[in-house]
Amino acid sequence: MGSIKVAIVGVGNCASSLIQGVSFYKDVSDDAEVPGLMHTVFGDYKIRDIEFVAAFDVDPRKIGKDLSEAIFSPPNCTVKFSDVPRLGVKVQPAPILDGVAPHMFAAFGLENVEPIKPVDVADVLKESGAEMLINYLPVGSSKATEFYAEEALKAGCGFINAIPEFIASDPTWIKRYETANLPLAGDDIKSQIGATILHRMLVNLLESRGVKVDETYQLNIGGNTDFLNMTVEERLSKKRISKTEAVTSLLPYEIPVRIGPSDYIPFLKDRKICYISIKGKKFGGVPVYIDVKLNVEDSPNSAGVMIDVIRAMKIALDRGIKGVLTSISAYAFKHPPVQVPDPIARQWVEEFLQGKRER
Repeated sequence: MGSIKVAIVGVGNCASSLIQGVSFYKDVSDDAEVPGLMHTVFGDYKIRDIEFVAAFDVDPRKIGKDLSEAIFSPPNCTVKFSDVPRLGVKVQPAPILDGVAPHMFAAFGLENVEPIKPVDVADVLKESGAEMLINYLPVGSSKATEFYAEEALKAGCGFINAIPEFIASDPTWIKRYETANLPLAGDDIKSQIGATILHRMLVNLLESRGVKVDETYQLNIGGNTDFLNMTVEERLSKKRISKTEAVTSLLPYEIPVRIGPSDYIPFLKDRKICYISIKGKKFGGVPVYIDVKLNVEDSPNSAGVMIDVIRAMKIALDRGIKGVLTSISAYAFKHPPVQVPDPIARQWVEEFLQGKRER
Protein backbone atom coordinates (compact mmCIF):
# COMPACT_ATOMS: atom_id res chain seq x y z
CA MET A 1 0.00 0.00 0.00
CA GLY A 2 3.03 2.31 0.30
CA SER A 3 4.37 4.45 3.12
CA ILE A 4 2.50 6.76 5.45
CA LYS A 5 4.31 10.10 5.53
CA VAL A 6 4.06 11.69 8.98
CA ALA A 7 5.20 15.05 10.35
CA ILE A 8 5.45 15.90 14.05
CA VAL A 9 5.42 19.16 15.98
CA GLY A 10 6.93 18.83 19.46
CA VAL A 11 9.87 16.40 19.58
CA GLY A 12 9.38 15.49 23.23
CA ASN A 13 8.88 12.29 25.17
CA CYS A 14 5.70 11.26 23.32
CA ALA A 15 7.36 11.70 19.94
CA SER A 16 10.36 9.74 21.22
CA SER A 17 8.21 6.80 22.29
CA LEU A 18 6.26 6.83 19.03
CA ILE A 19 9.38 6.85 16.85
CA GLN A 20 11.07 4.20 19.00
CA GLY A 21 7.94 2.06 18.75
CA VAL A 22 7.88 2.19 14.95
CA SER A 23 11.56 1.20 14.90
CA PHE A 24 11.11 -1.54 17.55
CA TYR A 25 8.27 -3.25 15.67
CA LYS A 26 9.42 -2.63 12.10
CA ASP A 27 10.15 -6.32 11.46
CA VAL A 28 7.22 -7.81 13.39
CA SER A 29 5.31 -10.49 11.49
CA ASP A 30 1.81 -9.76 10.28
CA ASP A 31 0.26 -12.41 12.53
CA ALA A 32 2.07 -11.29 15.70
CA GLU A 33 0.16 -9.66 18.54
CA VAL A 34 1.63 -6.29 19.51
CA PRO A 35 0.57 -5.04 22.97
CA GLY A 36 -1.20 -1.71 22.67
CA LEU A 37 -2.35 -2.02 19.06
CA MET A 38 -5.86 -2.91 17.90
CA HIS A 39 -4.32 -4.82 14.99
CA THR A 40 -0.75 -5.41 13.87
CA VAL A 41 -2.03 -4.92 10.32
CA PHE A 42 -4.57 -2.08 10.50
CA GLY A 43 -6.64 -2.15 7.36
CA ASP A 44 -3.88 -2.84 4.86
CA TYR A 45 -1.22 -0.89 6.74
CA LYS A 46 1.67 -2.25 8.81
CA ILE A 47 3.76 -0.52 11.46
CA ARG A 48 6.77 -0.36 9.15
CA ASP A 49 4.73 1.63 6.63
CA ILE A 50 5.00 4.70 8.88
CA GLU A 51 7.68 7.10 7.67
CA PHE A 52 8.63 10.28 9.51
CA VAL A 53 9.34 13.03 7.00
CA ALA A 54 9.32 16.31 8.97
CA ALA A 55 9.61 17.54 12.56
CA PHE A 56 9.39 20.91 14.31
CA ASP A 57 10.55 22.11 17.73
CA VAL A 58 11.74 25.25 19.55
CA ASP A 59 14.49 23.71 21.72
CA PRO A 60 17.94 24.66 20.35
CA ARG A 61 19.29 21.34 21.66
CA LYS A 62 17.08 19.53 19.14
CA ILE A 63 16.90 21.92 16.17
CA GLY A 64 19.18 20.88 13.30
CA LYS A 65 19.70 17.37 14.64
CA ASP A 66 18.54 14.25 12.86
CA LEU A 67 15.18 13.23 14.33
CA SER A 68 16.68 9.92 15.48
CA GLU A 69 19.11 11.86 17.69
CA ALA A 70 16.79 14.67 18.76
CA ILE A 71 14.30 12.27 20.38
CA PHE A 72 16.94 11.38 22.98
CA SER A 73 18.12 14.96 23.61
CA PRO A 74 17.38 16.85 26.87
CA PRO A 75 14.95 17.49 28.41
CA ASN A 76 13.50 14.20 27.09
CA CYS A 77 13.57 11.61 29.85
CA THR A 78 11.39 8.75 28.69
CA VAL A 79 12.65 5.18 28.76
CA LYS A 80 14.77 4.08 25.82
CA PHE A 81 13.47 0.74 24.58
CA SER A 82 14.76 0.77 21.01
CA ASP A 83 17.62 2.06 18.95
CA VAL A 84 16.49 4.26 16.07
CA PRO A 85 18.47 4.35 12.82
CA ARG A 86 19.28 7.68 11.23
CA LEU A 87 16.07 8.97 9.65
CA GLY A 88 17.48 11.69 7.39
CA VAL A 89 15.00 14.20 8.82
CA LYS A 90 16.33 17.35 10.49
CA VAL A 91 14.30 18.98 13.24
CA GLN A 92 13.20 22.39 11.96
CA PRO A 93 12.88 25.56 14.07
CA ALA A 94 9.28 26.42 14.91
CA PRO A 95 7.58 29.60 16.15
CA ILE A 96 7.26 29.71 19.94
CA LEU A 97 3.86 31.47 20.19
CA ASP A 98 2.27 30.18 23.44
CA GLY A 99 3.87 26.74 23.06
CA VAL A 100 6.35 27.60 25.82
CA ALA A 101 5.06 29.04 29.07
CA PRO A 102 7.28 31.69 30.73
CA HIS A 103 8.29 29.29 33.52
CA MET A 104 9.38 26.69 30.92
CA PHE A 105 12.03 28.69 29.03
CA ALA A 106 14.91 27.17 31.00
CA ALA A 107 13.54 23.63 30.68
CA PHE A 108 13.38 24.00 26.89
CA GLY A 109 16.87 25.51 26.59
CA LEU A 110 15.55 28.98 25.71
CA GLU A 111 16.71 30.99 28.71
CA ASN A 112 19.18 33.73 27.71
CA VAL A 113 19.22 32.39 24.15
CA GLU A 114 18.12 34.20 21.00
CA PRO A 115 15.25 32.25 19.42
CA ILE A 116 16.11 30.64 16.10
CA LYS A 117 14.20 32.07 13.13
CA PRO A 118 11.33 29.69 12.40
CA VAL A 119 10.76 28.06 9.05
CA ASP A 120 7.60 28.37 6.98
CA VAL A 121 5.82 25.32 8.37
CA ALA A 122 3.37 24.88 5.50
CA ASP A 123 6.19 25.01 2.96
CA VAL A 124 8.19 22.36 4.86
CA LEU A 125 5.13 20.12 5.06
CA LYS A 126 4.55 20.45 1.32
CA GLU A 127 8.20 19.85 0.42
CA SER A 128 8.43 16.79 2.69
CA GLY A 129 5.34 15.20 1.19
CA ALA A 130 3.76 14.90 4.65
CA GLU A 131 0.24 13.47 4.59
CA MET A 132 -0.56 14.28 8.21
CA LEU A 133 0.75 16.39 11.08
CA ILE A 134 0.71 15.20 14.71
CA ASN A 135 0.45 17.91 17.35
CA TYR A 136 2.54 17.00 20.42
CA LEU A 137 2.88 20.54 21.83
CA PRO A 138 2.78 21.15 25.60
CA VAL A 139 -0.58 21.38 27.35
CA GLY A 140 -1.99 24.91 27.22
CA SER A 141 -0.62 25.73 23.76
CA SER A 142 -3.86 27.17 22.44
CA LYS A 143 -2.56 29.69 19.89
CA ALA A 144 0.23 27.38 18.76
CA THR A 145 -2.17 24.48 18.23
CA GLU A 146 -4.45 26.66 16.11
CA PHE A 147 -1.41 27.84 14.17
CA TYR A 148 -0.39 24.27 13.29
CA ALA A 149 -3.96 23.27 12.45
CA GLU A 150 -3.93 26.21 10.03
CA GLU A 151 -0.56 25.27 8.54
CA ALA A 152 -1.77 21.71 7.98
CA LEU A 153 -4.74 23.09 6.08
CA LYS A 154 -2.45 25.25 3.93
CA ALA A 155 -0.23 22.26 3.18
CA GLY A 156 -3.09 19.85 2.45
CA CYS A 157 -2.32 17.60 5.44
CA GLY A 158 -4.57 15.74 7.81
CA PHE A 159 -4.27 16.86 11.44
CA ILE A 160 -4.00 14.67 14.55
CA ASN A 161 -4.38 16.65 17.77
CA ALA A 162 -2.80 14.70 20.62
CA ILE A 163 -3.20 17.41 23.26
CA PRO A 164 -6.14 18.92 25.18
CA GLU A 165 -6.76 21.90 22.94
CA PHE A 166 -10.08 21.59 21.18
CA ILE A 167 -9.72 21.27 17.40
CA ALA A 168 -11.34 17.98 16.38
CA SER A 169 -14.16 18.64 18.87
CA ASP A 170 -14.72 22.21 17.66
CA PRO A 171 -17.47 22.63 15.01
CA THR A 172 -15.64 25.52 13.34
CA TRP A 173 -12.45 23.53 12.77
CA ILE A 174 -14.43 20.45 11.74
CA LYS A 175 -16.19 22.50 9.07
CA ARG A 176 -12.92 23.97 7.83
CA TYR A 177 -11.37 20.51 7.40
CA GLU A 178 -14.51 19.29 5.64
CA THR A 179 -14.31 22.25 3.25
CA ALA A 180 -10.63 21.48 2.59
CA ASN A 181 -11.40 17.77 1.96
CA LEU A 182 -9.00 16.74 4.72
CA PRO A 183 -9.37 14.39 7.72
CA LEU A 184 -9.09 15.46 11.35
CA ALA A 185 -8.72 13.41 14.56
CA GLY A 186 -8.51 14.27 18.27
CA ASP A 187 -8.53 15.69 20.91
CA ASP A 188 -6.14 14.62 23.72
CA ILE A 189 -4.73 11.14 23.15
CA LYS A 190 -5.65 8.34 25.56
CA SER A 191 -3.02 5.98 26.92
CA GLN A 192 -3.08 2.22 26.45
CA ILE A 193 -3.53 1.79 30.20
CA GLY A 194 -3.56 5.24 31.76
CA ALA A 195 -5.38 7.21 34.40
CA THR A 196 -8.29 8.20 32.17
CA ILE A 197 -9.04 4.79 30.65
CA LEU A 198 -8.75 3.08 34.05
CA HIS A 199 -10.99 5.68 35.70
CA ARG A 200 -13.54 5.37 32.86
CA MET A 201 -13.65 1.60 33.17
CA LEU A 202 -14.16 1.70 36.93
CA VAL A 203 -16.98 4.24 36.65
CA ASN A 204 -18.56 2.26 33.80
CA LEU A 205 -18.35 -0.94 35.85
CA LEU A 206 -20.11 0.67 38.81
CA GLU A 207 -22.80 2.20 36.61
CA SER A 208 -23.41 -1.08 34.78
CA ARG A 209 -23.76 -2.91 38.13
CA GLY A 210 -26.30 -0.43 39.46
CA VAL A 211 -24.01 1.36 41.90
CA LYS A 212 -24.78 5.06 42.37
CA VAL A 213 -21.50 6.97 42.12
CA ASP A 214 -21.49 9.79 44.71
CA GLU A 215 -18.12 11.42 44.10
CA THR A 216 -14.71 10.75 42.61
CA TYR A 217 -11.27 12.28 42.23
CA GLN A 218 -8.08 11.52 40.34
CA LEU A 219 -4.65 12.87 41.33
CA ASN A 220 -1.61 12.59 39.08
CA ILE A 221 2.08 13.23 39.74
CA GLY A 222 5.09 12.92 37.45
CA GLY A 223 8.54 14.27 36.69
CA ASN A 224 8.64 15.07 32.97
CA THR A 225 8.35 18.52 31.40
CA ASP A 226 4.63 17.97 30.86
CA PHE A 227 4.11 17.98 34.62
CA LEU A 228 6.45 20.94 35.09
CA ASN A 229 4.47 22.82 32.44
CA MET A 230 1.21 22.05 34.25
CA THR A 231 2.34 23.48 37.59
CA VAL A 232 0.81 26.73 36.34
CA GLU A 233 -2.94 26.37 36.65
CA GLU A 234 -3.75 28.62 33.68
CA ARG A 235 -2.16 26.02 31.37
CA LEU A 236 -4.53 23.39 32.72
CA SER A 237 -8.08 24.54 32.07
CA LYS A 238 -8.75 22.44 28.96
CA LYS A 239 -6.77 19.49 30.33
CA ARG A 240 -9.11 19.34 33.32
CA ILE A 241 -12.15 19.61 31.06
CA SER A 242 -10.86 16.87 28.76
CA LYS A 243 -10.03 14.39 31.52
CA THR A 244 -13.18 15.16 33.52
CA GLU A 245 -15.56 14.79 30.57
CA ALA A 246 -13.89 11.53 29.57
CA VAL A 247 -14.93 10.06 32.93
CA THR A 248 -18.21 11.81 33.74
CA SER A 249 -19.65 11.36 30.23
CA LEU A 250 -20.37 7.74 31.21
CA LEU A 251 -22.76 8.80 33.99
CA PRO A 252 -26.34 10.03 33.35
CA TYR A 253 -26.14 12.37 36.34
CA GLU A 254 -23.75 14.96 37.78
CA ILE A 255 -21.42 14.25 40.71
CA PRO A 256 -18.74 16.13 42.65
CA VAL A 257 -15.49 15.44 40.80
CA ARG A 258 -11.89 16.63 40.69
CA ILE A 259 -9.53 15.30 38.03
CA GLY A 260 -6.16 16.53 36.87
CA PRO A 261 -2.41 16.84 37.41
CA SER A 262 -1.46 17.49 41.02
CA ASP A 263 2.30 17.91 41.39
CA TYR A 264 5.69 17.83 39.67
CA ILE A 265 8.34 15.57 41.21
CA PRO A 266 11.51 15.80 39.08
CA PHE A 267 13.12 12.50 40.14
CA LEU A 268 10.13 10.56 38.82
CA LYS A 269 11.21 11.60 35.29
CA ASP A 270 8.73 10.08 32.80
CA ARG A 271 7.06 7.92 35.43
CA LYS A 272 3.48 8.88 36.17
CA ILE A 273 1.71 7.89 39.37
CA CYS A 274 -2.05 8.17 39.57
CA TYR A 275 -4.40 7.87 42.54
CA ILE A 276 -8.08 7.25 41.82
CA SER A 277 -10.78 7.33 44.48
CA ILE A 278 -14.47 6.57 43.95
CA LYS A 279 -17.26 6.60 46.52
CA GLY A 280 -20.68 5.12 45.77
CA LYS A 281 -23.79 3.45 47.16
CA LYS A 282 -24.85 -0.11 46.49
CA PHE A 283 -27.95 -2.10 47.54
CA GLY A 284 -29.57 -0.79 50.71
CA GLY A 285 -27.67 2.48 50.47
CA VAL A 286 -24.57 0.71 51.82
CA PRO A 287 -21.40 2.61 50.82
CA VAL A 288 -18.68 1.21 48.58
CA TYR A 289 -15.19 2.73 48.25
CA ILE A 290 -12.61 2.08 45.55
CA ASP A 291 -9.05 3.37 45.88
CA VAL A 292 -6.53 2.56 43.13
CA LYS A 293 -2.89 3.43 42.46
CA LEU A 294 -1.49 3.23 38.92
CA ASN A 295 2.25 3.50 38.25
CA VAL A 296 3.40 3.69 34.60
CA GLU A 297 6.01 5.06 32.23
CA ASP A 298 3.95 7.90 30.81
CA SER A 299 4.99 8.50 27.20
CA PRO A 300 5.19 4.92 25.83
CA ASN A 301 1.66 4.46 27.15
CA SER A 302 0.08 6.30 24.21
CA ALA A 303 2.55 5.43 21.45
CA GLY A 304 0.75 2.28 20.31
CA VAL A 305 -2.58 4.11 20.32
CA MET A 306 -1.06 6.80 18.09
CA ILE A 307 0.21 4.18 15.65
CA ASP A 308 -3.40 3.05 15.18
CA VAL A 309 -4.57 6.66 14.78
CA ILE A 310 -1.93 7.32 12.10
CA ARG A 311 -3.06 4.30 10.11
CA ALA A 312 -6.74 5.20 10.51
CA MET A 313 -6.00 8.67 9.12
CA LYS A 314 -4.12 7.17 6.17
CA ILE A 315 -7.13 4.97 5.39
CA ALA A 316 -9.33 8.08 5.53
CA LEU A 317 -6.99 9.85 3.10
CA ASP A 318 -7.08 6.85 0.76
CA ARG A 319 -10.89 6.86 0.83
CA GLY A 320 -11.19 10.63 0.38
CA ILE A 321 -12.94 11.07 3.72
CA LYS A 322 -13.09 14.67 4.85
CA GLY A 323 -13.71 16.21 8.27
CA VAL A 324 -13.49 14.66 11.71
CA LEU A 325 -13.00 10.89 12.05
CA THR A 326 -15.56 10.12 14.75
CA SER A 327 -14.74 6.43 15.22
CA ILE A 328 -10.99 6.58 15.88
CA SER A 329 -11.47 9.87 17.77
CA ALA A 330 -13.99 8.27 20.14
CA TYR A 331 -11.71 5.26 20.67
CA ALA A 332 -8.32 6.96 20.97
CA PHE A 333 -8.94 10.41 22.48
CA LYS A 334 -10.25 11.82 25.76
CA HIS A 335 -12.22 14.70 24.25
CA PRO A 336 -13.61 13.50 20.91
CA PRO A 337 -16.51 15.20 19.12
CA VAL A 338 -18.74 12.26 20.14
CA GLN A 339 -18.29 10.52 23.52
CA VAL A 340 -19.38 6.87 23.75
CA PRO A 341 -18.40 3.93 25.99
CA ASP A 342 -15.09 2.39 24.93
CA PRO A 343 -16.49 -0.97 23.69
CA ILE A 344 -18.83 0.91 21.35
CA ALA A 345 -15.97 3.12 20.14
CA ARG A 346 -13.86 0.05 19.41
CA GLN A 347 -16.73 -1.48 17.44
CA TRP A 348 -17.03 1.74 15.46
CA VAL A 349 -13.36 1.48 14.49
CA GLU A 350 -13.79 -2.14 13.40
CA GLU A 351 -16.75 -1.08 11.24
CA PHE A 352 -14.65 1.79 9.83
CA LEU A 353 -11.90 -0.66 8.87
CA GLN A 354 -14.46 -2.90 7.15
CA GLY A 355 -15.92 0.04 5.25
CA LYS A 356 -19.27 -0.30 7.02
CA ARG A 357 -18.86 3.09 8.71
CA GLU A 358 -17.74 6.10 6.72
CA ARG A 359 -15.80 7.82 9.47
